[in-house]
This record gives sequence, structure tokens and C-alpha cells, in this order.
Amino acid sequence: MVGMWYDLLDSPLGPLLLVGDAAGLRRILFSYGGEPASPEPDWRHDPAAAAAVRMQLQEYFAGGRRSFELALVPEGTPFQREVWRALRDVPYGCTVSYGELAAAIGRPRAVRAVGLANGANPLPIVIPCHRVIGADGSLTGYGGGLERKRWLLAHEGTLAEAAQPDLF
Repeated sequence: MVGMWYDLLDSPLGPLLLVGDAAGLRRILFSYGGEPASPEPDWRHDPAAAAAVRMQLQEYFAGGRRSFELALVPEGTPFQREVWRALRDVPYGCTVSYGELAAAIGRPRAVRAVGLANGANPLPIVIPCHRVIGADGSLTGYGGGLERKRWLLAHEGTLAEAAQPDLF
């Protein structure tokens, strides 16, 4: 994508690749195997463009921010974007089930589709897909891995276990 910028942010969850353009933040990519995600060759490294994203994520990880005030431009189908909008309404420190999220968007029978949309979220943490759990309260899949999901929920005080810094 032409005009895309990127920057890397060291976080307790490992390096995060932040990607956006003039319209706003488009992706947050986790590292795997200790290696940060790689930018596309036509993206430009632009820490200044990512400054607000970096600052708000750092505040979140430090425990001082509970919601994000960023221009977000997640790419997805209309249904996916509807699910992602609903995810932004799930408060810090709270969780919902896939069924509850499906009901919140007025599609109570679309539980599996909601799960798939949740898994396709291109802006984890900022669009808090980690706050969605199984109907029985179990931790279910997370694109960044269950250890990251567990860390995020513990960080927000949702899990009884304490958040542990720098797990990745």
C-alpha cells in the first residue's frame, strides 16, 4: 500500500509493528519467535507518524490508559467492521462471550461469524478482541497467542493471576 508508514514498539508482549497511513492506524502486528513482524518494502519507517499510537500504547502498558483515542482504519468486510466497532464498546477490565457480542450487534445466531471476525481483527489491543472469552469463561483463541491474551486480561485486572512484565 502506497503511503504506508510503520514503526516498532517494544512492549511487554514483544515487539509490535505499528502500521498506518494519513487516514490512521491500520494494523498492529505481533512478533513471533522473538522476531518482530517485517514491514512491506514500500512502507516507510516514520516514528513521527506513529508518535500518538506509541504514546497511547505505552500509557496502556504502564497502566495509565484504559481506552484509545486514535484514528483507526481497520480493513475488513462490513460485518467484520461492525463486530470491531462493538468490541470497542467492551470496557477495560471486562469480558464478553462470543454469544454476548453477537447479541450486542443484533445477530444472536451469528456466534461463529463473530468469532471469525474477532480473529481477523487487524488492530489487537486497541480494538480489544482479547476481552472476548468462551461462554463458560474459558480463554479461547487469540491471534497473538493465548499467553498474550492471558497477559492482557491479567493486566486489565480481569484474571486473578497477576500480569507479568516482558513475557515475550
